[in-house]
Formats: sequence, C-alpha cells, structure tokens
Amino acid sequence: MTTITVSTDAKTELVDITDRVEAALPDDATGTATVFVRHTTAGITVNEAESALLGDMAAFLEATVDDSGWDHDRLDDNADSHLRALLVGPSETIPVTDGRLETGTWQSVLLVECDGPRSRTVEIRVSD
Repeated sequence: MTTITVSTDAKTELVDITDRVEAALPDDATGTATVFVRHTTAGITVNEAESALLGDMAAFLEATVDDSGWDHDRLDDNADSHLRALLVGPSETIPVTDGRLETGTWQSVLLVECDGPRSRTVEIRVSD
C-alpha cells in the first residue's frame, strides 16, 4: 500500500491524479489497484480530465446539492460537502498490468474535492 497527498485550491474541484497513482504502482504490479480517499468530504472517480469538463463536473455537483438548509450544518456547516461526496464515492478499482493502469484512452483518475481547499490523503493498494 502507498499513500499520496493531494492539495486542493477550491471548495469544489477535480484534480487529475492519474500520473501520481501510476507512479505509486510497483513496476511488476498486475491485478487491480484500489484508489481510496480517506475523507468523508472528498471522492475518487474515473472520467475524462479535459479542463472544461472538470469545471462542468464541479458545477454539476454544486447545482445538484444545495449549499445550505441541511440539519448537519448546525454542527460544522458542511453538509453539502458530505452529500456531494456521497454522489461520487470514496474509491475506484482499476485493472493494472505490468505496473500500468489499464484505463481507456480518455479515462483519468480524479480526486473530487467537495470541502476545500484542503490536503487529502489517497491510498493506493494493489491486489492480485
């Protein structure tokens, strides 16, 4: 298992971490890589990392979940971040061959920040 740290700059942001995930894989790794974010207000997804689309995805999450009006806001005013992360999920499982992610042409591994800016811990674990 390897962990990486990803820093974000905005409340809602998608960060392409594909190269960092692949660099964390052993050269001879074959099987599946699970990429897991250790936070309840962030997620991991696989999608295209084109800049306009990344902005569209962030805007979609913001438009889908209202910023306020949630019961949890009385505790720490970030219920919207938890609910947006719920839509994304905390992990993805990706095939690996010879230390390389077996993604499609336009697929990238994305960290989805829902409560930034923050520093996030991402775990990468390879299984046979």
